[in-house]
Amino acid sequence: MTSSATGGTGTDETGSLEPAEAAGGDPLAALELDAETEEFAQQIADQVASFLLALRAIAREADGGRAISLLLLEISQVLLAGARLGAQQDFTLHSRYQPDVGPEPDLDEMRMRLALMLDNIDTYSFVFDPYVPEVVESQLSDDLAAIATDLDTGLRHYRLGNVGEALWWWQFSYVSSWGNLAGAALNALLSVVAHDRLDVDLDLDADQVAAADAMLSDPE
Repeated sequence: MTSSATGGTGTDETGSLEPAEAAGGDPLAALELDAETEEFAQQIADQVASFLLALRAIAREADGGRAISLLLLEISQVLLAGARLGAQQDFTLHSRYQPDVGPEPDLDEMRMRLALMLDNIDTYSFVFDPYVPEVVESQLSDDLAAIATDLDTGLRHYRLGNVGEALWWWQFSYVSSWGNLAGAALNALLSVVAHDRLDVDLDLDADQVAAADAMLSDPE
């Protein structure tokens, strides 16, 4: 489903997306979404926008000791948005093809900043599907950038007035991709905090343990 609204995509100096003039929206599509769904979409859009801004700020500030706690907070909050999407009945598309929202944002600089900041704790492993227990090795910086890309796509749909498409995309990508990645990243970061605060015996090599200790003990 689609909804009509003015909006679009531009980029401010921080690289975050800003509304612009809408193009190609269906002026009658807004009638297909009730007020409750419109409000729900607005809430999800606000949470997504907040996460994207916070993630860029964390990467830009490069304060490793503070970043772990902030990433835990931001990922937890966006996972709440995902859980709310997952609890809804399946959203459906208004047409077979989604409207074009332009090229994906360039998040390479943010990803590289995160990788540099996270250093030896950037690489971690997780089980993508617990019912097919194959361990996957990944990087937190890559996964956070992938999550941001998925969320940003939905946000651009929303700001173009394609509210139904935004909800469909956020829900679909939550179930198929970013929800799992966010859960794995949250667990990895929580493991770092648990090691620091509880002195638990984690399955980390010596370099990773040293990196976690150093990062969390850095003065602000």
